Amino acid sequence: MKRLCVAAALLFFTGIFLLSWNRPAGAETLLERGTYLMKGIVACGNCHTPGSLEGKPDHSRDLAGGTKWDEKPFTVYAANLTPDKETGLGNWTDAEIIRAIREGKSRDGRTLGPPMPFELYRRMSDRDVRAIVAYLRTRKPVRSKVPAPVYRIPLPPAYGPPVKSVPEVSRADKVKYGEYLAGPLGHCIECHTPFAGPGRRDFKNRLGAGGFHLVGGFGENHSANITPDKETGIGTWTDRQIKVAVKLGQRANGAPMGPPMGYSYYQNIKDADMNAIIAYLRSLKPVRNEVKVRYIPPKKK
Repeated sequence: MKRLCVAAALLFFTGIFLLSWNRPAGAETLLERGTYLMKGIVACGNCHTPGSLEGKPDHSRDLAGGTKWDEKPFTVYAANLTPDKETGLGNWTDAEIIRAIREGKSRDGRTLGPPMPFELYRRMSDRDVRAIVAYLRTRKPVRSKVPAPVYRIPLPPAYGPPVKSVPEVSRADKVKYGEYLAGPLGHCIECHTPFAGPGRRDFKNRLGAGGFHLVGGFGENHSANITPDKETGIGTWTDRQIKVAVKLGQRANGAPMGPPMGYSYYQNIKDADMNAIIAYLRSLKPVRNEVKVRYIPPKKK
């Protein structure tokens, strides 16, 4: 009798495990999806949580903003994304938050500017952007008044026509889903693609070729060449080496990579999603571009 009970229990828990393992993506609740995205590939907290870019996130001020980007074209502070009604998103509607993310428009119709990658976020699916909003609604309100941005470049009237509807990207096509993860969700290709001219990245000819100079409170760095070029890119890297680089910040030769990559977030990316990202990177055109990837820590005050 005991054996029968044990066998039945094993069958029951095995069934539960298999059901959860094989649960289709559509079975995720919006909040579950939003939590996974925000704590993983989307990683808004990497810029919007104080200290994250330096690898020391202040979790008591999660998503409260204030990170400063001081560059030649602009001086910008990351916005407060918490539900605080005076200094955050507490009085914003879901539609207003979604429009800000995908279209770069504030509540008053004002055009928002860089470094937010609106060109990529425009292709974020309806469900995923709603999932992110669902997650933002659960955050602790933090009172944090962020200084207004100063742009020394003209901003466009709009980044394109209003975004009406963006369907889900099928996970059955690993390369296409990897492109979605590395583009509209994670904007990896934004930092890892050099400019073709003022304010215009060369997505057509040098997608993923690296070399973009990154400067901030974290110090200085240059984005790596993530194309499959065998001499200057990741063409000779194994899948495991790429995963370690993304999740742990360690190069194929074992050297540390440094910020501003959001390693503390990317370590939560599921294996299936990492495999899709790698499949996409393998599909890119190899571009020869030797990048002197050297991290320079900030000067001590």
